[in-house]
Amino acid sequence: MTWFGVSKQGTYRRVLISPLANPTDGSPELKRRLTLRQLTMMTIGGAIGVGLFLGSSLTIRLAGPAVILSYLFSAVVAVIVAYSIAEMAVVHPVAGSFGVYAKTYLNEWSGFAVRATYAFVQIIAIGAEVTAVAIYCSMWFPSVPQWVWVVGVSVGLIAINAMKVGNFAEFEYWFAIIKVVAIVAFILVGLGLIFGFGPVRAVGFSNLTADGGFFPHGLRGVWLAMTLALTSYMGVEIIGVTAGEAAQPEKTIPRAMRTVSLRLILFYVLSIIVMLSMTPWDRMGSGITGSPFVLAFAAVGIPFAGSIMNLVVITAALSSANTNLYLTTRTLFSLSRDGYVSEMLGRLGKNGVPYFALIGSTGGMVAAILLAIFAPGRAFLLLYGVAVAGMFFVWIVVLLAHLSFRRSLGQARVALLPIRLPFSPYSQIAALIALAAITISTFYVEGLQYAVPSFMPFLLVITVFYWVLKRSNGT
Repeated sequence: MTWFGVSKQGTYRRVLISPLANPTDGSPELKRRLTLRQLTMMTIGGAIGVGLFLGSSLTIRLAGPAVILSYLFSAVVAVIVAYSIAEMAVVHPVAGSFGVYAKTYLNEWSGFAVRATYAFVQIIAIGAEVTAVAIYCSMWFPSVPQWVWVVGVSVGLIAINAMKVGNFAEFEYWFAIIKVVAIVAFILVGLGLIFGFGPVRAVGFSNLTADGGFFPHGLRGVWLAMTLALTSYMGVEIIGVTAGEAAQPEKTIPRAMRTVSLRLILFYVLSIIVMLSMTPWDRMGSGITGSPFVLAFAAVGIPFAGSIMNLVVITAALSSANTNLYLTTRTLFSLSRDGYVSEMLGRLGKNGVPYFALIGSTGGMVAAILLAIFAPGRAFLLLYGVAVAGMFFVWIVVLLAHLSFRRSLGQARVALLPIRLPFSPYSQIAALIALAAITISTFYVEGLQYAVPSFMPFLLVITVFYWVLKRSNGT
């Protein structure tokens, strides 16, 4: 099947998407071994993690039952970003994804900055995920220090990511399947309890309007909750990152994107509705001490339900951390192949895995271990908060690149795309305005006040690094 590619001169030519799309200088390339089912489940596995299972305790505290609207509105923004990436990915199915798109359609600095930021965000997110596993495990083993769990989980994840991509993807597929099946089971069991199927009395929806009503903190609470609810969808961009290893990207990417978008919205919104219906919201938003999903099941009195759900959220965190480690490794690989970082990070092992990039991606785990030792009570929010501003920056650059991509392609060529973002360019503009406003709102959320100030020095450092590198190369 034929699509449009971009030449180095910026003019369009027709190219056939093949396993050798975007070859570099003859160096070994990533292998196209990811199938549609693997790509779909990896994306879902990457997006459904601690943002939903652990971070929701904070969003509930901010908005009460109305947090349902926060997740719904956030889903709209996330889908716009995801569709923007998917459009570009079917035309350019390359390693580096939106970093390459930003470089092609905006400028070279954007291409470097968005990849460096994404790698940084994912490294931090990995630390947050493994920290979440330690928090969950403390429910069963409260006397075991958090750092013990963080170290054990980190070693296991590195071993999994050292597998060749086909084996890794199959492992992650089943990892994510457990998560999806558990969420579906949670929703079905929850609906049974709500409507009174079985021997128990119907819970109903009274908890959605009790204890201050549906809007206990007004619309302001709904908006502020979006600062964290939106980051719960971090991971939808994996569709683009995996494009360099996707088999038949012109077919698998559009199908995976449509499937993932629908499932994520249903999973997030339905699970939040069920959880808040089962248990009063003011009993679940007390802080980062455990998953509100576990508390919801434990509160209804079903034997072992809390422990089973705790096992599920541990699996969810492991799956998300596993995918994030994959994403970071491929992003560092892409930066190396473009000459921004050491060429060692661009080397592939015999099984097609960039081992040195994998080692470089473990920084978040080291940070998590140190925080688990010296600041265990604040480790999760410290890590997660830093990732928030960085991810907002990445999504803003993606949307700006997509606007330029659409203009460059022209209406005739856009009509040929197998997946298209509706209402463009108005959807991207609306999402950009929302992202900018939500970024400003982080200053009013406890625990996130320093998210943007913490990110700005990083952006300054990588900008200085970029210009020094440009000058040293004489360009």
